[in-house]
Amino acid sequence: MEEPAIILETLNLRKEFGALVAVADVSIRFQAKTLHSIIGPNGAGKTTYFNLLSGNLEPTSGKVLFKGRDITHQPVHRTIHMGIGRSFQITNIFPNLSVLENVRLACQALGRDNFRFLRTASSFRRYEERAWDVIEKVGLKTRALTPARNLPHGDQRKLELGMILAPDPEVLLLDEPTAGMASEQVPELIALIQEIQRGGNKTVLLVEHNMNVVMSVSDRITVMHQGQVLAEGAPAEIAANEQVQTAYLGGLYQLSPQKGQ
Repeated sequence: MEEPAIILETLNLRKEFGALVAVADVSIRFQAKTLHSIIGPNGAGKTTYFNLLSGNLEPTSGKVLFKGRDITHQPVHRTIHMGIGRSFQITNIFPNLSVLENVRLACQALGRDNFRFLRTASSFRRYEERAWDVIEKVGLKTRALTPARNLPHGDQRKLELGMILAPDPEVLLLDEPTAGMASEQVPELIALIQEIQRGGNKTVLLVEHNMNVVMSVSDRITVMHQGQVLAEGAPAEIAANEQVQTAYLGGLYQLSPQKGQ
């Protein structure tokens, strides 16, 4: 059987903030076209690890490889151009612009017209066409002209996802995409992420605290604890791991595997 392609990996990646070791020599390989979740308690190093992957932070040591290429010291604007999109725990949109304008600017940012803001919108027809395609994909077509600030929080999360998708990245780094959402809104967003991952042959790296979500959508899960990898495997393997139950969940309740059983 052919070995799955590795699209992104880290080799002994480490980040120190003075005496604090936030990420301690972490090596993880991410298979292409899968949904790989990273879980762990607060302070486990998950978001710092994401910031190292995307170029938001420089590592103290170690490497980040994208399709075999060393991108360790590439800044975030370069990793975006390479095909790595990133969301944040706090919604990152332009509140006074419409949904369409937000997505169109995200498309334009990676084009050759990214600093030519004084031209008319009609000059950027291809960006607007791409923006409409993305808006429809994330289910916001009827709200295209609505100012982003007027969207419900769940739709703001969809808009942020659309802005990440605008340049058509190969890898999506989604940091707590359901944060702040009402519980009834979560299934729709997660279904959308799954549809994008499967339909677009994309690789999704997901940091998420909602264990029901993680167990139901993940192909593979990595558990971080105190800046290190505690365990890695399919959802069923993680659910049955006693170290994970003790260190991450404190033995308070049992994980229920829903995928990969």
